[in-house]
Amino acid sequence: MHSSLRRLTPLFAAVLIPALGFAAEPGPAEIFNQRILPIFRSPNPSSCVECHLAGVDLKNYIRPTHEETFLSLRDQGLVDLQNPRASKILRLISMKEGKTDGAALLHEKVRAQEMAAFTAWLEASARDPKLRAAPKLAPAALAKPARPNEVIRHARTDRILQSFEETIWAQRFRCAGCHLPGSAENAKLVLKHGEEVNWLHADADSTMRYLIASELIDTKQPERSLLLRKPLEEAKHAGGKKMVLGDLGYKAWRSWIDDYAKTLGDGYARAADLPARANAPATFPSKIGLKFTNTAPEWAERLLQVTVYPRNATDSAWDTEPIAVSDRLVSGKMKLWQHELLLLARRDSPRAKQWKQQAATLPPGRYLLRVHVDRANRLATTWQAPMGESELVGETIIESKWPAGYGAMTTVDAATIRREK
Repeated sequence: MHSSLRRLTPLFAAVLIPALGFAAEPGPAEIFNQRILPIFRSPNPSSCVECHLAGVDLKNYIRPTHEETFLSLRDQGLVDLQNPRASKILRLISMKEGKTDGAALLHEKVRAQEMAAFTAWLEASARDPKLRAAPKLAPAALAKPARPNEVIRHARTDRILQSFEETIWAQRFRCAGCHLPGSAENAKLVLKHGEEVNWLHADADSTMRYLIASELIDTKQPERSLLLRKPLEEAKHAGGKKMVLGDLGYKAWRSWIDDYAKTLGDGYARAADLPARANAPATFPSKIGLKFTNTAPEWAERLLQVTVYPRNATDSAWDTEPIAVSDRLVSGKMKLWQHELLLLARRDSPRAKQWKQQAATLPPGRYLLRVHVDRANRLATTWQAPMGESELVGETIIESKWPAGYGAMTTVDAATIRREK
């Protein structure tokens, strides 16, 4: 509005402004009714779904009236009264994954509409002295998601991807020979069975997205997912048996599928319901092989787990935190156990950061091996249970340079594994 017109009396301005062709700026109620309420009433999800599988939608922050909605946002610290364009609610709306595919373009269109609507409405509302000075709402009247912040964060797609990287992706090498494009064996399988063989992609993100869109994951019955049943040989699998109930691979894959299915279904109501991951170490695949020869007859066709402990740098004792782990069935016929090691590191530790950037390796030296064997086949019925004292068969100390590669496995005579009386 022209500066000279602002000095007119309200009555004179009301008569003169329309006559001069000036349109009065829409007020917050008008903007809200025209641009915010359609978002509130729309059956379609908001742009929040690009980053969140469940737990939050922009509709959660809107009330039926513009006064209630503004005060609710203001009272939760989501509005900057001095600079509405810097309001936290706008920062939340603007968050995105950075993808450029068709779905991302659709989300971006929705997000742009939401940003424009909320920006115009917040600026108009912040100019209203009555709204700014209105008393606070009762806590029960605040518009916000029903789920606590911990649950909302847990449902973020980047968190789902991080979990995928530490579970299924970390143990992808058991399947890479057949399901990752590039090998002669893979080419033969694709020729015979089709492109669906290639469920492993070049990176964790594209692999996870492929699996989610495929028929390999059953979110209604996670335990029936083909991604589990095939390597268990509960369903036809040309690659044979790659895991057993209760082994590290099954635990990791099943826990991710269970968590994804429950997250997708908005199945976590409280922070206490979330899976405990904070103290679990980060996991890293390796090409370091370990072999036990001359295994005991009672270990035949049973799950053997080996845990590797390094020397403590401060007092030369054995570290209490393992640096590697592996498990697999023992071959009774060959009296043999062998597998690649899965390396472990505290989250955000220097070692974890190093292994994220380059191939995970172990330094040469002396290591303590603790060996468990599920002789009673307990984990077949209690797959979530860890190997315990009843499964411990003993330990041994070795020295190795930990060379990588199938033909360079560190070999240990199982007869050296003893349990102290």
